Amino acid sequence: MINEQIRDREVRVIGEDGEQLGVMSSKEAMRLAEEAGVDLVKIAPTAKPPVCKIVDYGKFKYEQTRKEKEARKKQKVIDVKEIRLSPNIDTNDLNTKINAARKFLSKGDKVKVTLRFRGREMAHMQNSKHILVGFGESLSDIAVVEKEPRVEGRSMTMFLAEKR
Repeated sequence: MINEQIRDREVRVIGEDGEQLGVMSSKEAMRLAEEAGVDLVKIAPTAKPPVCKIVDYGKFKYEQTRKEKEARKKQKVIDVKEIRLSPNIDTNDLNTKINAARKFLSKGDKVKVTLRFRGREMAHMQNSKHILVGFGESLSDIAVVEKEPRVEGRSMTMFLAEKR
């Protein structure tokens, strides 16, 4: 809210250079802003009394958007990479998948390891749990098991995350 949109009886006012001007009526604060040739902007509407700042509104909005952009730049997006295995996977193929997972984890991504069952393999689901457990143990030096192996429909899944 800016200028005439501010309807509060009393507001705490902060000057252009950041010093506290104290609590005063909103009309008096508007008068001070007009004298300075800038706007009165409500910064903290939930505070008691609400906090307003005497500042150029265009400049204020620009600074706000710049700060938001900087904050977005510093955020790290964590992707979840999936690795699919089958119950009758050979050791060399498993080692290749482990190396791929190691690469994903070193980049800071999470890894979802899925063991997919088809046809007659569905009858022996619990016998294949050792594949996922071994997968997790082989990556235990750089990864921690976030979610233990769990059966969901025709597959068994486990989540791995990089150790902190």
